[in-house]
Amino acid sequence: MMESTVSSEALLDRLRGELLRLAKAEEQTALAESAKVHYWEPSPVSAVAHRFAADLLRKNAEQLDGSAA
Repeated sequence: MMESTVSSEALLDRLRGELLRLAKAEEQTALAESAKVHYWEPSPVSAVAHRFAADLLRKNAEQLDGSAA
């Protein structure tokens, strides 16, 4: 059985990249939801929730970036 070792720094980099990818996907979903209403109408609650999720994902990615230093 072959054992693979990944450094903790590499693992944190991968996790950070995945969090940022998910944040981008949440932003894209928020944009799609917002495009369904006129610009003068309030943003749909779902779009607000997706933006909030994206913000949390980015903040978690930033925390990982700080812990790698």
